[in-house]
Amino acid sequence: MIKLLRYMKPYILSVILCAGLIYLQVNLQLALPDYMSKIVNTGIQQGGIETAVPEAVSKATIDKLVYFMTPDEKDAVLSQYTLADKDSGNYSELVKAYPALEKEAVYILNEGAETGNIEPVFAAAFTAVSGIQRMINDPSAAGAAGMLSGSAGAGMPDFSTLPQGTDFFTMLSMMPEQQRDGIISLIESKLTGLDPLMLEQGALIAVKAEYTALGMDVDSLQMDYIKHAGVQMVLFTLISIVANMIAGLLAARAAAGMAQTVRSDTFRKVEQFNGEEFDRFSTASLITRTTNDITQIQMVVFMMLRIVIFAPLMGIGGVMRAFSKAPSMAWLIGLAVLVLLGVISIVMSVALPKFKMIQKLVDKLNLVTREQLSGLMVVRAFNRQKSEEERFDKANRDLTSVNLFIARVMVTMMPFMMLVMNGLTVAVIWVGAHKVAESAMQVGDMMAFLQYAMQIVMSFLMLSMIFIFLPRASVSGVRIAEVLDTEPTIRDPEKPAEFEGPVSGRVEFRNVCFRYPGGEACAVRNISFTAEPGKTTAIIGSTGSGKSTVVNLIPRFYDAEEGEILLDGINVKDLRQKDLRDQIGYVPQKVMLFSGTIKSNLQYGDENADENALVESAATAQASEFIDSKPEGLETKIAQGGQNISGGQKQRLSIARALVKKAPVCIFDDSFSALDFRTDAALRRAMKENMGDSTLIIVAQRVSTIMRADQIIVLDEGEIVGKGTHDELMKDCDEYREIVYSQLSLEELA
Repeated sequence: MIKLLRYMKPYILSVILCAGLIYLQVNLQLALPDYMSKIVNTGIQQGGIETAVPEAVSKATIDKLVYFMTPDEKDAVLSQYTLADKDSGNYSELVKAYPALEKEAVYILNEGAETGNIEPVFAAAFTAVSGIQRMINDPSAAGAAGMLSGSAGAGMPDFSTLPQGTDFFTMLSMMPEQQRDGIISLIESKLTGLDPLMLEQGALIAVKAEYTALGMDVDSLQMDYIKHAGVQMVLFTLISIVANMIAGLLAARAAAGMAQTVRSDTFRKVEQFNGEEFDRFSTASLITRTTNDITQIQMVVFMMLRIVIFAPLMGIGGVMRAFSKAPSMAWLIGLAVLVLLGVISIVMSVALPKFKMIQKLVDKLNLVTREQLSGLMVVRAFNRQKSEEERFDKANRDLTSVNLFIARVMVTMMPFMMLVMNGLTVAVIWVGAHKVAESAMQVGDMMAFLQYAMQIVMSFLMLSMIFIFLPRASVSGVRIAEVLDTEPTIRDPEKPAEFEGPVSGRVEFRNVCFRYPGGEACAVRNISFTAEPGKTTAIIGSTGSGKSTVVNLIPRFYDAEEGEILLDGINVKDLRQKDLRDQIGYVPQKVMLFSGTIKSNLQYGDENADENALVESAATAQASEFIDSKPEGLETKIAQGGQNISGGQKQRLSIARALVKKAPVCIFDDSFSALDFRTDAALRRAMKENMGDSTLIIVAQRVSTIMRADQIIVLDEGEIVGKGTHDELMKDCDEYREIVYSQLSLEELA
């Protein structure tokens, strides 16, 4: 799989853009719980008030607050405010915003004021002032709140003896300085022991009360905050959706482009394969590797670009955000992640071996299907439909059972995942509720922590999906790499020879021996003969004598182990394969036509051939009669493999295709077997007339096809046992006479 990553190089920019967009998407999604927390905490609970530093505060309130500030703190606070009264230049505007300005002076926060340093000061002061005021109004609340409680003996007045509505701060200003400082110090010491969150919440309530006292529209302030935060959430969501869509498009383009390149390279590599490589890889396996395996890789690459980037960023970001919201509850997420990792590890240890089996089973199913479809007529002829159905069902059941096993394992995993998620939800709410009750956490923070926990768990669930598909894709990657890494045994020389002039077509075998890969004995040995231009050389022999093997060595479908094969005096191994095969017209023993038209099949021999050349070649191959009988003529459709025409017609079209090439050497590997004797004779006469300058090499089973050849090579068990004309062989070669007498009567020979 790693070897195939080099195919991602042209798409590096797309990958980088995809990663950037996913990073943006993750940050936006991680921001949403935080905004939800702000809406709950600030917008709902705090009335839209974000900070303990008020934007406006009456002079009377400031006079109370400064009792709980040091002189430096007082100077720092007042430096950030401007005192406004009826004499202020913009009084008419200010009084609309702060109606209480009609009755008293108001401090207005300066634009661009630095509030970070004075916020703790205001928080403590507001909490102290508001706490004192509540205890005066409701003395019983002092003990319940646990705030600022004390006794007269300790220097604190007994609030229960004060008349309701008593101005404590007026009374405080009238006390001796030593007693006043003692009371203030005692109150400040009580504040020091309070939780900072409780201190902030108390201050925010006091600020809201101050805004109400100033006549400000606190309801509008709250709604404006909620609307603003809500609009930001919607905007973030929309941007996240757009980023997700574009990232998906880029990932899909990169994955599809990589798959296209891998598929093209695999196909080109297979095109370079020769007989030895095809013996190693079955056709069904190569089809599976080029289609199903590459599809698996494409899918996993797409998922990796999306999930492998998204999930870790989301998980890490979620942990950081959750920890910032509630560090004391982080252990809940850690426990859930450990349980998830344990479940995933168990599942993968069980499922991984099965993933490695799937692709081999797909190969087997494709092989069975291909054989049955290709040999359908044979299956029907021998009434073997039932046994072939059983054979297919077995391959199908084997693949299905493995897929079902994996599916059952995955299905078992999901309930555990959901149990962990739901258990985590309950645990977060349980622990968070207690912290909210203790004023150690706000409700919005608990809700945000819960969302971050779910995002973290979902990240691990996404990664588990990669763990599910990656093993199968890894197997597919290895199978593709096997094909790409296979070096053809037949390769072009580093310094190829060139033909000095027009090729005459003289073919010479010099002591050629060849052994098939894995074979113990040579298929052909000590083969020596010369096929001259303008003459016909025929090769005949019993079945398995090596006739097709000999002619397949000429275009280098296989390479001879010993000896030399020369074309115009040049060893075929010294030529580029393309240059060599450009000089050869080849008609295989097994006829192969391609889906298209008669014209497209004939032009396979020469794509630049005009219609006149096609008609001439068809006439020589005795194919004109049946072509002209078709309404569409040369444009007649040919089904895959030529299934819509007869065997003799396919053979004639195959011969015509080779003749279109007008090559110096023409090889006919038992290419006349489907022709009747009359057509066979007419074809040979036409070839003699129209291809007089070419070297014709004919492999045949029928003696009548080769009787008039200029040279006949007789093979027996891979060796030449006779060479000469028909008459010469009838005198000197027993094997040839045996073949002749088995096919022809004495009258036919006369």
